[in-house]
Parts: sequence; structure tokens; C-alpha cells
Amino acid sequence: MEVGLKRTTIARIAAGLGTLCGAIGLLSAMTRSQFGFAPHGWGVGGMLLLLVALYVLVDGMVSFEKSRSTVGSR
Repeated sequence: MEVGLKRTTIARIAAGLGTLCGAIGLLSAMTRSQFGFAPHGWGVGGMLLLLVALYVLVDGMVSFEKSRSTVGSR
């Protein structure tokens, strides 16, 4: 398994869930129904999850590049 592959997979799943949270918030705002959180809460939760996914994706990319550069220099 390549270095950073697990983090990339986790980041992709988190990005999908963040997008889903945003879509639920948009749907909740359009239909004016309450799912347990206000539409604002769903949107903020989705944005927070997307930011965490972006951080994990960049972290995985950096670790992959570091491992590739140390292997090539040997």
C-alpha cells in the first residue's frame, strides 16, 4: 500500500459526506422542514467536514511526495 493512500481515501469519503450534508441543508432550507438541525447547521457542518477533508488530502499528498523523494535519493 502506498504512503498516503489511506489518507486520500478517508479524505474522499469525508468530502462526499460534506457534500451530502450541504445538500441536506439546501434541501431543508428549500422545503422549510426541520431535520433536527437548522439548515444553517447542516451547511456549516458540511463546510467544516470539507475543510477537514481538504487538510487530510493535502497531508496525504505531502507524505506521499516526501516518501517518493527519499526513495529516489538512495
